[in-house]
Amino acid sequence: MKLIRLFIIPAFINIAYQIPAQEYGTVRGRLTDENELPVLGATVTVKELVTGTISDKDGLFVIDLPVNQTYTIEISYIGYQKLLIPVKLAQGEVFYLKRQLSPSTEKIDEVYIERKYEKAGTLERINIRSIELLPSAMGGVESMLGSFGASIRSEFSSQYSVRGGNFDENLVYINDIEIYRPLLVRAGQQEGLSIINSGLVSSLQFSAGGFDAQYGDKMSSVLDIKYKRPSGFGGSFNGSLLGASAHLEGASANKRFTAIGGVRYKTNQYLLQKLQTRGDYKPSFFDVQTFLTYDVTKQLELSLLGNISQNLYRVIPETRETEFGTYQQTLSFTVYYDGQESDRFDTYLGALSLDFRPTEEMSFKLIGTAYNTIEEVTYDIQGQYLINMLDNVAGSESFGDSVLNIGVGTYLEHARNYLLAKVYSLEHKGSIYSTGNNLRWGIKYQYEIIDDKIREWEMLDSAGYSIPYSDSELFLNSTTISKNLQFNNRITGYFQNTFILQGNSAEYFLTAGLRAHYWSLGNQVVLSPRIVLTMTPYWQQRISFHAATGYYYQPPFYKELRDPDGNLHKDMKAQKSIHYLLGGRYDFALWERPFVFSAEMFYKHLWNLIPYKVDDVDIQYLPQYIARGYVAGIEFKINGEFVKDAESWASLSVMQTKEDVYKDYYLLPDRTVVWPGYYRRPTDQVINFGLFFQDYFPNNPDYKVHLNLSYASRIPYGTPDYDRPDLNVSMKPYRRVDIGLSKSLNNLKFINQYANVWLSFEIFNLFGLKNQASYQWVKTVKNNLNRNNTFAIPNYLTGRIFNIKIVGKF
Repeated sequence: MKLIRLFIIPAFINIAYQIPAQEYGTVRGRLTDENELPVLGATVTVKELVTGTISDKDGLFVIDLPVNQTYTIEISYIGYQKLLIPVKLAQGEVFYLKRQLSPSTEKIDEVYIERKYEKAGTLERINIRSIELLPSAMGGVESMLGSFGASIRSEFSSQYSVRGGNFDENLVYINDIEIYRPLLVRAGQQEGLSIINSGLVSSLQFSAGGFDAQYGDKMSSVLDIKYKRPSGFGGSFNGSLLGASAHLEGASANKRFTAIGGVRYKTNQYLLQKLQTRGDYKPSFFDVQTFLTYDVTKQLELSLLGNISQNLYRVIPETRETEFGTYQQTLSFTVYYDGQESDRFDTYLGALSLDFRPTEEMSFKLIGTAYNTIEEVTYDIQGQYLINMLDNVAGSESFGDSVLNIGVGTYLEHARNYLLAKVYSLEHKGSIYSTGNNLRWGIKYQYEIIDDKIREWEMLDSAGYSIPYSDSELFLNSTTISKNLQFNNRITGYFQNTFILQGNSAEYFLTAGLRAHYWSLGNQVVLSPRIVLTMTPYWQQRISFHAATGYYYQPPFYKELRDPDGNLHKDMKAQKSIHYLLGGRYDFALWERPFVFSAEMFYKHLWNLIPYKVDDVDIQYLPQYIARGYVAGIEFKINGEFVKDAESWASLSVMQTKEDVYKDYYLLPDRTVVWPGYYRRPTDQVINFGLFFQDYFPNNPDYKVHLNLSYASRIPYGTPDYDRPDLNVSMKPYRRVDIGLSKSLNNLKFINQYANVWLSFEIFNLFGLKNQASYQWVKTVKNNLNRNNTFAIPNYLTGRIFNIKIVGKF
């Protein structure tokens, strides 16, 4: 912690000298439940400030407040009524606050739940209180996951991989509605807004594996998000050089009707100007979301979730210059462009839910959902390129200049790709709580229509020779023309129960369930039993251990069935995996502040895999092959108040994942047959480290510093010819530090009366490190030096960028 503070504070020390110290008083509190037992983990925040803490094992908390101003202390805990307490302190005053929390009869998230059932699964609740001030070019909820075990390697994309899986293997739910990602997106800069509006989020849970049977059929992770049910009027706003957003919320006088809605606009034009390809970028991303609830009766609730999103991406590239190679041999790649690209991704989502609760312990929900995406990717781009060798002799008069031309050529790329996808579903979910049991079940019918038209080709001309070369005909380097219309029916269901068992020396939480999935296109039924066991010893209530195992099958949706030539392999079956997890959690106090440390070992046995290549965020499946594989690793996480009243968190994972394609081989020039066996999967990332650290200037917490650090080791990158995985190259490690300095504006009277406002200055990629998104493969005919005719040109992400942001709540 001291090293981090030494790093952060000097970065802004010249500002600190000019900041007058404020005077403070102290609130010391103790929280108990209805049985006068201390409450551990209650959230204590100050509504007018972005600060807070949680109660320790004795129900105690301490928080400092500026003097001579009235602040509202908000105390909340799952299953209990929220408390709002106004406090005004004098200099040096210590205010003692003792409160008994009362059980809530209101609906919290899905149902009224007993807090101890949260121990029964592998989902981890993530504190989102500081998400608005998290320095991140991407922004949003997904940017927090890098400190909880997920791997994020691009500031343009909200996609993430978890424990050796790819982007398509992650489940995302908003209020029990499964969310889908675009199908035609090829690069992060096309992606636009994530569907998750962080301003509407009330709770966030994440599991990196071993999750319950109630969650769907994918092989890696689940992100479970609940939107707010407001109790009164409020809102927020956020504006920066990258876009703006705002939301409003409110409730009727009798609380029977609640509404929350948000609008967002994002443009990453500022970021795109820092890329190596110069040109006229015109991105525009916009969406509107709303969540409405209405209590028809005391037992019956009607809710509506709606989303309309429009993502436009247009670019007229002009030039590009990239240096690559090694220290001994430095090369340059220069391109002059003609043409343009124009992409459009429109998404519409509507979900209507009816929730009947005859008692607080019973819930019967019916959910109808309609999802529609319209995607267009069109481009005609010509690039005339030169590959030169540079003078790298230090002290040479021509240092950095071109000394030898290695290749010249032209490529012409054309695409007219259109996709329309519609997904309709009707689902029933139920739950019954009783003493020592939590029974859940569900059944869902889903109908899918996907209309996909692909027409794209590429022509290569190197030194006057078309590649592939023919002295009699003109050949294109690659051509894909296909029309696919797919109809599919799915029926899924699950049944699970959580048992609470009292042993002689420990309390046990056992969740066992079975999930079933039928899909008509593959005419396949898969059954997935899953089990999670958590133990909390009586001798140490702050320690818990858990073990989980289960089958996690992933039937194809659409992209998994389509090969690089556009053909659908409709005979494909579900990809399959078994998860094995063993871990523990320790809640402890350090410096009289709460901390949580957890560790987990994991192993995944994989078979019937569909191999794939990753190009930026585009996953190119190869269903003509089938593979088996494995994932093995260990993960450590810690979060707590390294600095008083400022929560930070970090994670470190060490992992290996490999696969073996069945019956694959290749021939050497001497006709020797080589069976490659196991080789690294595209997500084989040995080390992944994420850190979010908060600090504030001594004696002046109105100035806060936020540090977001990521490190991810090398991952393999496939060659254009998948048949030779031994020729794969490695991408450089992903290294990035984003930092932000935030100043509270609440000392301004005209602001303090209405809102809580912070102004932030941010530096993205503080050290200006070159991170790679992908490679561009360039072919040339062999020259008189007999050099290889294929070059891997790195496509770099953005360098150092400055941003200004204002965030407010009211």
